[in-house]
Amino acid sequence: MKIAACVEYDGTAYCGWQRLSHAPSVQAAVEKALSTIANQSIEVICAGRTDSGVHAVGQIIHFETNVVRTMTSWLRGANSNLPDDIALRWVKRVNDDFHARFSAYERQYRYIILNRKARPALQNKHVTWVFDPLDVNIMHQAAQCLLGEKDFSSFRASGCQARHAMREVLSMRVVRDDELIYIDIAANAFLHHMVRNIVGTLIEVGRGKRSVEQFANLIVLKDRNQAGMTAAAKGLYFVSVSYPDVFEIPKNKRLPIY
Repeated sequence: MKIAACVEYDGTAYCGWQRLSHAPSVQAAVEKALSTIANQSIEVICAGRTDSGVHAVGQIIHFETNVVRTMTSWLRGANSNLPDDIALRWVKRVNDDFHARFSAYERQYRYIILNRKARPALQNKHVTWVFDPLDVNIMHQAAQCLLGEKDFSSFRASGCQARHAMREVLSMRVVRDDELIYIDIAANAFLHHMVRNIVGTLIEVGRGKRSVEQFANLIVLKDRNQAGMTAAAKGLYFVSVSYPDVFEIPKNKRLPIY
């Protein structure tokens, strides 16, 4: 039997999604909780691995088991065994050909910037603070240069293990809500640090340190050294994953707002 689930987590205390032997991870915590309910070892596969400090509201996983439990038992049982900063949002049985990673055709991230003179206290671990005034309209204009299938080598981490840098960005939006700036990006897949590198460079555009034309030219240059800084992990959220309708996977519509 194959089961899918949606995981929400605050990534502050974890080395990222992927299980590691020397540091706490979200995957290890989820597998431990599920294994407790199953009374046997459970291994999970996720839609997309997140880095240390990155959060999620719609991470999708799947696992296989021959243990019979109701979906409510999996959900409530796992959540009772998970730490407070990780929770399953739903659990459902899926077709055997479903795969959390390979069946997905779109992933969406949101990056949150707090743009004001004073540093945050309550939001400190969940937004990135930028005290310089940012021009959101120019940032949004620059972001549209990324739409379509392109080579994102200029926004790829040096340690990225992907076979190539071609990715298709399906939508990109930069909007302001008072002191908060939301950067939403959806793509078929992402490179290591791709979103954070894009955001770091867009911040330079918003500060007036880089023009829209210079930003657009980064796609042509294919040189990570020409792009901006890697934005902090704490402002990044894995929001949702889209799958073909045949799998009947709920589409997460809850975006993080502070």
